[in-house]
Amino acid sequence: MSTSASQVVAQPRAIAIIPARLASERFPNKVLADETGRAMVVHVCEAAQRAGCIDRIVVATDSPKVVEAVTSHGFEAVLTHDGHENGTSRVAEAVELLGLRDDQIVVNVQGDEPELDPALIDAAVEAIVRGGTPIATVASPWNTSDDPANPNIVKVVCDRQGRALFFSRSAIPFERQAGAGRLRHVGLYVYRVSFLRCCSGLESTPLEQAERLEQLRFLEHGYPIAVAIQSSSHTGIDTPEQYRAFVERHKRQAEHPSP
Repeated sequence: MSTSASQVVAQPRAIAIIPARLASERFPNKVLADETGRAMVVHVCEAAQRAGCIDRIVVATDSPKVVEAVTSHGFEAVLTHDGHENGTSRVAEAVELLGLRDDQIVVNVQGDEPELDPALIDAAVEAIVRGGTPIATVASPWNTSDDPANPNIVKVVCDRQGRALFFSRSAIPFERQAGAGRLRHVGLYVYRVSFLRCCSGLESTPLEQAERLEQLRFLEHGYPIAVAIQSSSHTGIDTPEQYRAFVERHKRQAEHPSP
């Protein structure tokens, strides 16, 4: 049976803002690493561009060098100050520089994830619209190779409405019996602009400080977070070794492109 025009639900639209800080303790200037022929941050822009919901891509950076690298490949960039404590704060400044409306939706795409699956962006944007929340993020089903004791793997548990109950570096939930469906948090966030305009004024909270997880500040202040469940295997690049592995994968893909 055919679907009438009135029954077609339009895909929600969003703006991707990519915070790209030049300094990095383990891998200085990593967002500008360009052994593939393009800076890493440009690869991130291209990944975001492949998401169906994205109307605009803006890199928010503290470096004119990053601005030059991005704009030379046809993408937009804004220069932010260098005192931000996290990516959310930098995205919030970019929102003001761009003059975005309160009702617009912004995706915070990390500047060191060149292999980001665009489907994650679409899923997170759909989740914030469907859930009616000020924030959304993504969780992936647990991989058999994942170690529950690894504090670098952030776990999340959700309620029956698909909203986050808690995030932790500990192994949650405790599985007295197997089959609880443990979820691994994927650090992709979507915000309503109205929330970004107030979140910088939120005081740090005890659970946030204990776990060193920014999203717990939002939960502790009563802001619900919608969670999209989407399989994901990509990782961010934190070290030169991880970057070299990415370069090798990129070369193999260029030599043997998928049909």
